Amino acid sequence: MEFIKISEKKDFAVVTLDRGKVNAINHQMVVELRQVVKMLAERTEIRGLIITGKPDYFSAGLDIVELYEYDYTQIKDFWHQFLRMMIDLVKFPKPSIAAISGHSPAGGAIIALTCDHRIMAEGSKYLIGLNEVAVGISIAKSIFDLYAFWLGSRVAYQALMTGKLFNIIEAREIGLIDEIVPLENLQSHVENMMKVQLMPNDYILQTTKKVMRQDLIRKIDVDLSAEIDERCAFWMSPESRKSLKFFVEKITQRK
Repeated sequence: MEFIKISEKKDFAVVTLDRGKVNAINHQMVVELRQVVKMLAERTEIRGLIITGKPDYFSAGLDIVELYEYDYTQIKDFWHQFLRMMIDLVKFPKPSIAAISGHSPAGGAIIALTCDHRIMAEGSKYLIGLNEVAVGISIAKSIFDLYAFWLGSRVAYQALMTGKLFNIIEAREIGLIDEIVPLENLQSHVENMMKVQLMPNDYILQTTKKVMRQDLIRKIDVDLSAEIDERCAFWMSPESRKSLKFFVEKITQRK
């Protein structure tokens, strides 16, 4: 694996997103994460999963600069892999915790939202949420369903329509994250939390999680081909290319 690192802590695994300074998500990173999640789901000795990132950046979201250069076939495969990655993580049968080590907009927030708990590092500038609309990317129904699962339909609806990003205090107030801890204590805190989570036996843990997520899974684990085709057609349209190019230029000028 090039962009996903795995370490094992007795009976659970820590998966670290590791791509560049800000952990921007590209096609290869998504494919690697899907492979890792499948492998960990099948290994009976691994009873839980922690997903984390780098100091200050859990993930800055999609690598729009790279995705902008994809042709139609490449972007179609990317969206297929990305949305299936989200579904794989939602269906992961074992306890999962996101150790959100910093900024987590868009794709980063989606990865965190698939977990059972979200613990975020303390930082006045850290932001989390789904800002796709503000960037010029439409929201898939499955992403709305996932957001609404945690925030409720009304809050999710209004936040998505404005592309709002939340600071850590706002995020905790609306239930987007569960706790805030100092960055230097984040990993140890989450690992201790996982140990407590794993005290019941696996049958109890996994059947309970399955029951609580079955309605969400039924909503999102569907045929996405028509939605992806529509999304890709718009992605390649002159209108979309113009807005994406403007955003790409803003990013590259900061570098």
